[in-house]
Formats: sequence, C-alpha cells, structure tokens
Amino acid sequence: MNLLWIATKAPWPPIDGGRLLLWETLSALHGRGHRIFLVAPLHPDAPEDERREIVQRLSAVCEPHLALRRPPVLVRAWIRGALARQPTTLVRHDAPEVVDLARGILSSADVAVDVVVAEQLQAYPQARAAAAAARVPVVVRAQNVESDLWSGAARRTFLARVLLRTESRRLALAEGRMLAEADAVVAVSREDAERLRELGGPAVRPRVVCPPFPEDLPSSQSPLEGSPPLVVLGSAGWAPNRDSIRWFLSELWPAVHRELPETVLHVFGAPRLRAAGAVGHAAPEDSAAAFAPGAVLLVPLRVASGIRMKVLEAWARGVPVIATTVAVRGLPEGAEDAVLLAGSAEELVAALRRLERAGERERLAAAGRRLLRERHDPGAIAAQLEEVFEQAATVARSGAARGEER
Repeated sequence: MNLLWIATKAPWPPIDGGRLLLWETLSALHGRGHRIFLVAPLHPDAPEDERREIVQRLSAVCEPHLALRRPPVLVRAWIRGALARQPTTLVRHDAPEVVDLARGILSSADVAVDVVVAEQLQAYPQARAAAAAARVPVVVRAQNVESDLWSGAARRTFLARVLLRTESRRLALAEGRMLAEADAVVAVSREDAERLRELGGPAVRPRVVCPPFPEDLPSSQSPLEGSPPLVVLGSAGWAPNRDSIRWFLSELWPAVHRELPETVLHVFGAPRLRAAGAVGHAAPEDSAAAFAPGAVLLVPLRVASGIRMKVLEAWARGVPVIATTVAVRGLPEGAEDAVLLAGSAEELVAALRRLERAGERERLAAAGRRLLRERHDPGAIAAQLEEVFEQAATVARSGAARGEER
C-alpha cells in the first residue's frame, strides 16, 4: 500500500516516546514493503547538517517531506485558542505548510495514495484538509488520550487548574468531533480505546493495535555513576514528565537517598537539575546511553495515557523497571511479572533491595522480552495495521463507486 503519514514532529532522532513509537511503526511497515510518504514540520532554526542527517535517517524507512515551520509561542497560541474557543494544542499544531506538502503528494500523477494516517489527533486537521479533495480515507492513530493528560496535569495553583481544565474540556470536545469524523481510529491500548469511544460516541470503534517493538536490543557499554544508577528517562517538554520529576524529587527522593546513599539518580531530559545524589543529563540522541550496565529504569508518572515506550525499550535492553501503577496502565496483561511497582519512598527502597536478590534482574528481563515477543512483535503489529488500512481503503473505494453510479 501507499501511505501518506502526517505527524506533528519528525520521528528522528527518537528522543521521546512519541517519536520512538512512530519510528518503530514506520520501520515495521517499511519492512513489509509498504511505501510511506512522511510529512512533518521541522523548526527552521535547525542547522543544515542536522536537517540532512534527519532526512538521511528517515529515508531508511520512508520518503520524508519536512515542512519548515516555526510554531507560535504558547501565550500567543493560548490567546488565539481562547478567542476561537479552540484547544491551544490544536492552534500550536495548525500547519498550512504541512497541508501544502501533503496535497502536493496526493495530487502527484505517479502516486496513488491509499490511506492518509494522522499520527495523533493534533495532526488530524492537517490530514483531513489534505485528503478532502483527493477523497482518500483518513485513519487516526492515537498515541494517547490528550484531553485526559491535560485534565490530569491540573494539580498546581488555582489559576493553572482553571486554565488546564478549560483546555481539557475544549480538547475533549474537539477530540470527539474528530474521532467521529475519521474513517478509522487506532488506539495503542484497551484503556485508551474505551476512553476514545466515550469521547467519539457509539459509532467510534477504535481498533487496539499495540506499539511494535523489537525483542532484543543491546544496552549501553558506558557505565553511569551509582550502585545502582537509577534512571529517569523522559522529555522535560512533556507536562506529565515535568510533574513526575518535580514530585519525585521533592516527595520521594530525599528519603530514598538517605536510605540508599550509594544509589545515584540520573534524570535524562533535565540538564539543569540540582539535587543531592542526583545528576541531570540532556536528552540523549541515542537512548541506549540511558540504559547503562547495572541501571534501573524508574517511571514515576502520576498522569499517563497510552503506553510508555521507555518501558518497552527497557525490556528489550534487559534493564529492570520500577514504576508507579499509573505508569504501567495500558501495558499488556502479564506486565505485572515484568515490572516492580512503587508509589512511595518505602516501596521504592524495597524494590531496589529486591533487585539485589540473585536472579531477580534476569527474571524481570525474561518476562519483559516474552511480552515483547508475544504482544509487540513488529511483523505482527504491521499486519494488524495493514488490516485497518485495507478496510478503510476498501470502504472508501466502494463509497466512491456508489457515488459514481448515482
């Protein structure tokens, strides 16, 4: 099939969960022979050599078309959204440059695109605008339920709660309209599918397709300080990550550090971090750097939706995972055997001591890789996505044929 994939950001380098999910998906579909045209915005301040590397890397799995675009600053986007009663996140991702590139591909005489895929609901308006004239079906792949993330982030000051809850309500209404309009919807977990159905109405029936991920990846050979090094890996630009890091450092880490002073906390994505017993790092271009020998991945999220790709990567690299119950929502059945749960300082200390037992790390690694093999196999996931795309294309063709008969 020929697929036109519209994203809100280029998936290379895969430095956060959203990029990693898209990268693995494109890789899996490319491996099965699909031709994929990727259209995504790229900040115009990106250096020329960086742009070339991104295009070169992406060309291994798709045909990249990057639109240089400078997103509006948050305050300006919020004002525009407030005046139009539109979600701020949709205003920030409104990209005519992306639509123009996508329309050019769809109108090309030598390309017959079967399906347009919107990666995340923020990409849906661009996908629908581009596909309208070409009468090509639009499939939404929702990595999470965005309105729930905004609602869950409303924890801080009174003003922040009001603004975030207002944004969440506007976004939920917009999500419902877009879901009902899309030709098909893909969710990454059963929990997300149920919530998306609630938002879009009974006619919306999301297909659950887990993220693809390879079963075995090498860990880093470069050690990190600490015994063990405790790693938090996440983009500081994502509000749930900022919330979790702030909460963990203030509420849990001091007690853990007192109890286990040889443990060193490494927070990737927070280079300016200043805390006793903790080291901040920039987000690594190669995420393997965070999965050092003897490391433990900590996922202390309090707000989450979708599936944490960092957990899948830890399983593939043989690194044990300690997470909150919120962080493991959406993972496949059996994940409780591959993750240690901790929501307090006492539980985290107990989990770290449990990892000192002989064979415990190996047991967790084996359980995680078994889940990757059974539920996240790239070939099997690509085949499931093919079914969704083929069904959407078949329905669109039959609808067009009936229209011509009239």
